[in-house]
Amino acid sequence: MSESRLIKNKKILVLTNYDIGLYKFRKALLEELIRLGNEVYISLPYGDLVPDLEKLGCKFIDTTLERRGMNPVRDIHLYRQYSGMIKKIKPDLVIAYTIKPNIYGGLACRRSRIPFAANITGLGSAIEGGGMLRKLVLTMYKIGLAKAKVVFFENEGNRDILVNAGVVKKEKTYVLHGAGIDTEEYPLLPYPPEKPVRFLFVGRIMKEKGVDELFEAMTRLKAEYGDDVILDVVGMFEEAYQKQTELLHNNGTIVFHGYQQDVKPFYEKAHCVVLPSYHEGMSNVLLEAASCGRALITCDIHGCMEAVEDGVNGYLCKTKDADSLYNAMKQIIELPLIEKERLGHAGRKRMEFMFDKKQVVAETMERLCNE
Repeated sequence: MSESRLIKNKKILVLTNYDIGLYKFRKALLEELIRLGNEVYISLPYGDLVPDLEKLGCKFIDTTLERRGMNPVRDIHLYRQYSGMIKKIKPDLVIAYTIKPNIYGGLACRRSRIPFAANITGLGSAIEGGGMLRKLVLTMYKIGLAKAKVVFFENEGNRDILVNAGVVKKEKTYVLHGAGIDTEEYPLLPYPPEKPVRFLFVGRIMKEKGVDELFEAMTRLKAEYGDDVILDVVGMFEEAYQKQTELLHNNGTIVFHGYQQDVKPFYEKAHCVVLPSYHEGMSNVLLEAASCGRALITCDIHGCMEAVEDGVNGYLCKTKDADSLYNAMKQIIELPLIEKERLGHAGRKRMEFMFDKKQVVAETMERLCNE
């Protein structure tokens, strides 16, 4: 696409709920928008990485936002904040990420007749879980996205759910390969020694990440292989999992490391990254691990399975099935080291070919311009 057709010298307002996610996964897009002479404003709650976002050239707007829960009565304050900043800034385009910015940002843009692009980075438990909350969120999405010029999705499954529910028309949607992966930032790493075989889980320790099945499978594998198999767990736990996590760490079933700002050293030690999640937008953990040349095990759901060609760069298991997960992990353990490496190298090639961040940014820019 000719650079002369790209969005240049405009006011762009970006709405999201978290500084870390914006900096880590959308930094390249922000840099491209700024490179093209755009004035970029970012609206989100203050966090440790806000100064880094400002160093990129972004103008920060501190915004009060409750990331969890959906309560239209309480959240009306967020809508008023968005309406106020839109009235003050008069942006040429608003780009939103995550559920509340998508809904309430879309409503504010609709009222002000400002071009609006939404990004569905995952449907979350509100929609995936069903019930009255699902109906509420789908209804609010339908209202919020009604005038969006484009709605980006990170996988076809999420797109199809909202299209089939009548929330958005398919011709207004575009499926990206997630946020993409910077293969230079996550380079191919040398493979670790053959033993012990190290699995790695990176994520919040919660039911929807499949940790019940993971802990069950690991307990069985530990009984069979002893010290020849290790599961490193990186991330914080939900309160309901505190006692279980500490118990499994203390008895040697897992090695719990808590939250880590830099995960690369853990990718380097791992033979295989495991994510038995129930639902994802697009798992950045899987993309990062594959880019580093690590085999993957994940569930056969949209948002996870896109990163894996079964048997080529890892294995797909059934969702909520500890036996299926156990069998996939056992396959990795039994593979010779050279075969584990082959899986990892195939994953790296898949990232370079399908998920390169430069390609994702280019597609995003083109779609924003074309709509």
